[in-house]
Parts: sequence; structure tokens; C-alpha cells
Amino acid sequence: MAQDPEREEDDRSQDQVLSSHALDMVTLYDSSTVDAEIEADVIRGLLDANGIPSLVTGLGPFPLEFRILVPRGKRVEARQLLEEALAAGPEAAAEAEAESEKRQ
Repeated sequence: MAQDPEREEDDRSQDQVLSSHALDMVTLYDSSTVDAEIEADVIRGLLDANGIPSLVTGLGPFPLEFRILVPRGKRVEARQLLEEALAAGPEAAAEAEAESEKRQ
């Protein structure tokens, strides 16, 4: 079977292997406000939709603080994604949701 070497190179560049230190979980977000659980849920959804693994702590019967952890190697990407979403505002989120509903 013939293989496309250019495609293999493209696939390898997207499959970035993270070292053990890059996999250490670091805090991206923490809050103990009344709406912290909702914010954490929205942020985690944003990260999941963009392929960034995350862990939410604080879920339980008496949550005092919600924290989102991401791998150290993905922290810059996650922070940039979060800043872009905040800058775009709720209007952009509503537009994206409406667009996704049109495709279904």
C-alpha cells in the first residue's frame, strides 16, 4: 500500500508527546464565589471542546472552592483560549451555539 509521507508528518506534528513534567497538573482557574461552579463548568466545556484535558476539584456536597487543573504543557494554550473566550464575550458564545444548532 502506498502511503502519503506528507500526511504522516502532519499527523506527527499534531500528536505532541508531553514529557512527565509537562503532564503535571497546574491551576488554571480557582474561585470560591457563588457562581464558581457554573464558571468552572463552562471553562471545562471550553477546554474539552478544544482537546485540552482538565480536572475540576471542589465537586462535592460542600464545595468551598472550585479549581480547574490542566497539564503544565497545555497551560499556555488553555490560558490563551480562556482569554480569547472572555474577550469575545457572551455574544460570541451565543453566535457559536446558534451556528452549531444550524449544523445539526
